Amino acid sequence: MHYELYIDVFFLENFTMDLIILVMIRKVLKCSAAYGRIVLGAAAGALLTCLIVSIPVPYAPVKFILFHCLPGIAMIKAGLGISGTREIIRTWVLLYVCGFLTGGVFQFLGQYVRTGSLFLVLAAVSFFMVSGIWSLLTYLARQSRYRCQVILMRGARSRRVQALIDTGNCLKDDITGKPVSIIDKKVIEELYGGKDIAGIRYIPYHSIGKAEGVMPLITLDGMYVCRKEKEWIEKPLAAICEEDMTADRYEMILNPDVLGSVN
Repeated sequence: MHYELYIDVFFLENFTMDLIILVMIRKVLKCSAAYGRIVLGAAAGALLTCLIVSIPVPYAPVKFILFHCLPGIAMIKAGLGISGTREIIRTWVLLYVCGFLTGGVFQFLGQYVRTGSLFLVLAAVSFFMVSGIWSLLTYLARQSRYRCQVILMRGARSRRVQALIDTGNCLKDDITGKPVSIIDKKVIEELYGGKDIAGIRYIPYHSIGKAEGVMPLITLDGMYVCRKEKEWIEKPLAAICEEDMTADRYEMILNPDVLGSVN
């Protein structure tokens, strides 16, 4: 079987895709590499790909390794200025992940476009779509980082709740100086079994949309914060929120100062 390869078109296609992938990796890693350097890295990757394809190599495994390793490493070092074996390997894996995503989107869009001259348009659309996917994944990862489960303890009763670790929650008790978390009123009612809450007092607070107010403040026996491992918090302070918090899919706003720091 005979194939005819237009090396200039092949170079341009590889250069365009390499450039898109490098810009994407720069965005993901928050790299400070200049765009001129990224263009140079994309050109180096495309040139090496053309050389490997055009130069006959007697052993297929050797050509496979050269084709998949050499251009990628050249792109990473020349385009992003990344050094160190571990960092290069990590970025090389990310390069292929971005490549698979971009190629998949490109192929999906390509079936609806029959005009070859629209290659650059397809490439640009693929870039923005994959960038959007990365942004969504980053957002979801950030959300999961600041959400956890908490087991509230009061006497023989316990209640597991979904909590949001809110770095903007700086509420503290003026008397003890201890950080205060906020819990949905329904949760406290279940935890106390409908009985009167003993030892209740009030704490002032400020929030957006409401200049000031007060919330009932109680001391729980303890709570487990379930992240990578269970963290026991002794005698935590909890303010009772009169408004319904479950609409946002959590029942507790956890003060990060309770944990010391958010890892």
